[in-house]
Amino acid sequence: MTNPQAAVYIVGVGMTPTGKFLDRDIKQLTAAAVNAALADAGLSVSDIQSAYFSNATQGALEGQTMIRGQIALRSMGFESIPIFNIENACASASSAFNLAVQYVRSGAGEIALAIGAEKMFCADKAKMFSVFDGAWDVATVEDNKRRLLQMGHGIEPPEGSMSKAPYSLFMDIYAAFARFHMREFGTTQRQIAAVSAKNHGHSVHNPLAQYRNAYTIEEVLAAPPITYPLTLPMCAPISDGAAAVVVCSEAALARLANRGRAIKVLASIIATGSNRLPENLDQHITVKASKQAYELAGVGPQDISLAEVHDATAIGEIVQSENLGFCAFGEGGPLAESGGTTIGGRIPINTSGGLESKGHPIGATGLGQLHELVVQLRGEAGARQVQGARLAIAENGGGLFGIEEAVAAITILGR
Repeated sequence: MTNPQAAVYIVGVGMTPTGKFLDRDIKQLTAAAVNAALADAGLSVSDIQSAYFSNATQGALEGQTMIRGQIALRSMGFESIPIFNIENACASASSAFNLAVQYVRSGAGEIALAIGAEKMFCADKAKMFSVFDGAWDVATVEDNKRRLLQMGHGIEPPEGSMSKAPYSLFMDIYAAFARFHMREFGTTQRQIAAVSAKNHGHSVHNPLAQYRNAYTIEEVLAAPPITYPLTLPMCAPISDGAAAVVVCSEAALARLANRGRAIKVLASIIATGSNRLPENLDQHITVKASKQAYELAGVGPQDISLAEVHDATAIGEIVQSENLGFCAFGEGGPLAESGGTTIGGRIPINTSGGLESKGHPIGATGLGQLHELVVQLRGEAGARQVQGARLAIAENGGGLFGIEEAVAAITILGR
């Protein structure tokens, strides 16, 4: 039986740059991230006792519908150990991490690997966007659209604020979430743009980010529209990339030479949604999951030094800053506009640049968030370092079911 009190530590992290890598396949991306994590931990392939491989799109894009992890990791020399394949939409990587933590915490083994890798760019752009079509109930597509788009009722898009170029339907869904927030709380497009400008500013100092160009709020507002109120810099791009994390028990940690750089896993929670009404914000999947995580970790939102949240669009960061308890419902926009979520502010969010500029390789995203938090908690983030960082939280959402994410992953780490 799993011991919820058994200590688990992150001892190694590795991540590739995120971007468009037409000359690198998923095996190469996997190897780069895993080798970096093993080197960071001072371990070798033979030390890993169990591996959890996260990927969401390879089946749709390459036809590799099964045994993805076994194939990607065998080429590195992983043999005989249990390897599990994890798909949980955009929360796949955090789910792989959660299972690696459970493996160690249960006492089944002492050292485990979580790896997420994604190769999303291909010659067929329509095919690239189509991978998102399976992230909700495919038997009720029209009902899904109606229910979710209805959330934006009452806010009419200004003329010229919708893209004529193709984009993912999920951008329309995020736009509906944004319009709901605007209607209910008076959130402005400028406040949403402030999130985007802040995240792109953070990414300037992240050498692994897909985009490293700074934007002003005015430049974000003037950028090409996607679907009102979202403009291009407010939306996460298509991305290739990989990230890996090595976790271990306290007994294994004692044997490692670099144990002083270990980061403790205080909570790792995976939750699924419920059939709530849009107005019942206190029942949002992330609200409930984060409360569970805070209780398990013995801390509260006021104790957190920094956060990485799932900003597939900029409105996502505003909503999740509220759900995580950093401000009251409806105050996420003013918090962002005030500078409170910038490095040096009250609660720095997405110091990596977030999904909007760091990139969003779906099956690697959650582990990429943890890479950033570990680097920050170690004090190794350079120009984007949050001074005195001691506790950090990650929120990673996946898919859509009902009126919210189908999956929510919350991780709390401590120095």
